[in-house]
Amino acid sequence: MSRHFEKANGLFEHPDEVTQEYLFNQTMLRVKDPKRSLDFYTRVLGMRLVRKLDFPEMKFSLYFLGYLSEEEAGDVPKNDAQRLTFTFGREAMLELTHNWGSEEDPDFSYHDGNAEPQGFGHIGITVPDVYAAAERFEKMDVTFVKRPDDGKMKGLAFIKDPDGYWIEILQADMMEQQQS
Repeated sequence: MSRHFEKANGLFEHPDEVTQEYLFNQTMLRVKDPKRSLDFYTRVLGMRLVRKLDFPEMKFSLYFLGYLSEEEAGDVPKNDAQRLTFTFGREAMLELTHNWGSEEDPDFSYHDGNAEPQGFGHIGITVPDVYAAAERFEKMDVTFVKRPDDGKMKGLAFIKDPDGYWIEILQADMMEQQQS
């Protein structure tokens, strides 16, 4: 019996046992202005800042954000070192990296990965109701790449963060509903 749930060329059936304890922890995005980015990710998307690390000698800061329920938030250690271990032990954290001074350069920007040459595409956020989320984003003047009913793929949206990175907004059961 396969360890995978789908078939695709290149799948490996017998990974080293040690990988059973591996965890996908983070995706890192470089941001020009942390104030704008933190506002977007905490106010617009509702994430929580779990840990901030400053590296003065190298002139950059890291911001680790994620979704935590009220119960999970109560379990976050107050101690900085323990909170760092907590941060690196969670799944699906967003790491925003700010190289100091970039916010002062009006011509500075990062490549979003969707313009040529393409590379990185987007991160994805699951919401209970994609249409309600899109309506809320519209009221908040969030920039859309695609609204839920635009294009061929209905029921999902793409918005942009302050640095132009794309964020897919999807509803976990939307494709299942559309097939019913």
